[in-house]
Amino acid sequence: MTGPLVGRVVLVTGGAQGLGRAYAQRIVADGGTVVVADLDAEKGAAVVADLVGAGGAATFVPLDVGDPAAVTSFAETVASQFGAVHGLVNNAAIFSTITMRPFWEIPTEEWDRLMAVNLRGPWLVTSALLPVLREGARTGHGASIVNVGSDAVWLGRPGYLHYIASKGGVAGMTHAMAHELGGDSIRVNSLSPGPTYTEVPRTTVSPEQRTAMQAAQALHRDAEPADMVGVVAFLLSDDSRWVTGQTVSVNGGVLHR
Repeated sequence: MTGPLVGRVVLVTGGAQGLGRAYAQRIVADGGTVVVADLDAEKGAAVVADLVGAGGAATFVPLDVGDPAAVTSFAETVASQFGAVHGLVNNAAIFSTITMRPFWEIPTEEWDRLMAVNLRGPWLVTSALLPVLREGARTGHGASIVNVGSDAVWLGRPGYLHYIASKGGVAGMTHAMAHELGGDSIRVNSLSPGPTYTEVPRTTVSPEQRTAMQAAQALHRDAEPADMVGVVAFLLSDDSRWVTGQTVSVNGGVLHR
């Protein structure tokens, strides 16, 4: 097998559906071994079965990124199975199930759970996996972490302030992580997707809002997973070996004012 990720192990959190599944598919297509991590064991196992059935190298490990004990157990399992990891896509997040409401009506419990998954989760997972990421970086290729943010941060879209705040935190965390991990030859970047539509239903977007968001783009069509996976593949590969601490907006040309 040939490809830019041959011989590399890459983990994708939230890899059982939507963009996470698309990232996992691209990693395998590029020759890598993918570890699909997700809270939904049935969907995660199905994704892996499809990838393996098509000749790819993939495995599923259950993970709730919002549970510190689960993250520790996950890291131990990965270390015992692989020893070294060369890439991590921190994709798991709460979004599609959010009820749109003014920020002063957001329940405290909902705020805390969302922050535990969207912001604390990437920190916990990255911290727990540092030993195997450092081991992967010693192979000479370095290692790469891609934190998935959101272009909604820069637009300040109303209705889910806790989500906006969590993804704003991801952007800042990315830049700080890059400086702390540069000495280990571990790169850290953030993907900032615009509205992207997958098989996962999105009750957070009305037809009117969808039309307005499309009109704000330079490219007047909806984005799909195929529009995001190439950027993630680039950030995981040696082609981006001098890129770190960056937030890459992939939004069809929306201007941030």
